[in-house]
Amino acid sequence: QVQLVESGGGSAQACGSLRLSCAATKYALSRNYMGWFRQAPGKEREAVGNLYARDGSTNYADCVKGRFTISQDDSKNTLYLQMDSLKPADTAMYYCAASNFVGRWWDAVEYPYWGQGTQVTVSS
Repeated sequence: QVQLVESGGGSAQACGSLRLSCAATKYALSRNYMGWFRQAPGKEREAVGNLYARDGSTNYADCVKGRFTISQDDSKNTLYLQMDSLKPADTAMYYCAASNFVGRWWDAVEYPYWGQGTQVTVSS
């Protein structure tokens, strides 16, 4: 059974940092591709980045490249999203997702498994 549970959201000041966690069942991690997405009120869900669990390679959206880092801890079955240099525009609900295979890593449709989300609010 695939279960994904996000945590670590909250409030931060601009230029601050937060680290999100996604606790996953081993089955979920074996799905190979783990992604982070976000959705702000009134906007479509957008990709933040993803990680290929077998080799740790990552992809990032241009708007977070250089500020956000995705990593995994296999011993804890946990995926992380380290967010630095936060901006008010980063305010959104953040979701982790899993998939066996992705062709377009940025497309939410490619991920069948999702967590419930964790809210991030960045103030100026």
